[in-house]
Amino acid sequence: MDSTELEIVFKKETVSKVLTMFFKDEKTKVSSDAVNLMTEMLKIFAVEATRRSMKQAENEDCDVVDLEHVEKILPELVS
Repeated sequence: MDSTELEIVFKKETVSKVLTMFFKDEKTKVSSDAVNLMTEMLKIFAVEATRRSMKQAENEDCDVVDLEHVEKILPELVS
């Protein structure tokens, strides 16, 4: 990792709670492996969203990434 890049961190407790919010049965549990995998997927998603937003801003000759740049790339990420 480059020294200018920041590490993305998601708390495993938070990821676990978000996952369990969507379970229909309250007794369903999430394994630590599943939480680790989802945490890694969220990191990748965040990095990809950031890079695509930066590219969108660059294509529009902007020096700063605004919310509008994120909104423009969002359909690509969720489809």
